Amino acid sequence: MNKKLIKRYTTLGILFFLPVIFLLMLFPAKHHYNPLDVVHGNVMDINSFTSEDNQEVLLTEHITILGFLGTDPMSNAIAASNLKELVYDKFKGFKKFQVVILLPNGTQDDIEALKEEIKSYEDLKYWHFVFGEESQIQAVYNSLKSRNSLKTDLSTHDVFIIDKDLNQRGRLDDRSDSEKEKGKEVYPLYAYDCIEVAEIKNKLSADDLRVLFQEYRERRKGNFDSSTRRANDLKQTNEQ
Repeated sequence: MNKKLIKRYTTLGILFFLPVIFLLMLFPAKHHYNPLDVVHGNVMDINSFTSEDNQEVLLTEHITILGFLGTDPMSNAIAASNLKELVYDKFKGFKKFQVVILLPNGTQDDIEALKEEIKSYEDLKYWHFVFGEESQIQAVYNSLKSRNSLKTDLSTHDVFIIDKDLNQRGRLDDRSDSEKEKGKEVYPLYAYDCIEVAEIKNKLSADDLRVLFQEYRERRKGNFDSSTRRANDLKQTNEQ
């Protein structure tokens, strides 16, 4: 047989079988990863709030990015745009994913202007603006773990990850590898600042949400049991 043909068939064989061998090696192995920490439990649901179209919007049974834009939503347009472009646009097709923004009653007209600012000809089907009394908004915020208080206008640049069981997700240890090597004191990450593009892009979007979706994929396959992990996470959080 022609040497060139032998070389060609050998190359094609290698290109075909190497990926197959690689997948066969991975098949019996279990996928190991660190689930996204539960930093707080029992987040208040939003049953008492009203959505734009009067449809029921709840946190339970959804993977939610929860935000607060206050009495003057347009003043927080940059934070909303960052959230839309860096997070919502990437995950809006994932099952049960949603962005929920809490606002005080009376801001409905302002939201129309904000939507025109951020939507960029794309639908906001999984982005919900919901409205309630100031006391209701404060109550939901108080049910979260946070290092910061809401501003007097009921806004914050921070957004929070809420899982399907109304647990707040984040990082109990947000130190970088270099900080760990230097023995720097442990500090948590409870929320993600939408003004800090690197934090939203690299931590919330690139890492933490993807890990959470992976957890739920493993659950559907019956390969994930988070009960012990959650109990330990909540115990550590309560001790801080």
